[in-house]
Amino acid sequence: MLFSVTPLYALLLSVILLVLWMRVTSKRAANKQSIGDGGDLELQLRVRQHGNCSEWSSFILILMILAEGMRAPSVYLHVSGVLFIIGRLAHPFGLKVETAAHPLRYVGNGTNILAALNLMVCLAVNLVSRAS
Repeated sequence: MLFSVTPLYALLLSVILLVLWMRVTSKRAANKQSIGDGGDLELQLRVRQHGNCSEWSSFILILMILAEGMRAPSVYLHVSGVLFIIGRLAHPFGLKVETAAHPLRYVGNGTNILAALNLMVCLAVNLVSRAS
């Protein structure tokens, strides 16, 4: 089976992850901090932004690969992919040390959850239709 939708979003997510990783690495280099965060709140924030993106990306891409492998309609994959990219772009700007209630954090988390739920429904529908 040739995957055509998931690789597009995997590539976009890879770019976002690479940018977030470079922000962590540049801050570590500036602080001369090889491991950990040395108590620097800005470095902690950057590590968390990268970590959150890594955690969610793995989860969503696995669901996308499974759904595409089960031949879910591509429109559902694109809906989840676009929602997820929007969330991954918004979330780092909304993740703030001083507040947990930043609107972009809600956008990021909300779109991540919607993307996951959409893919989970795709998988469930495909599983049920195959069982009948």
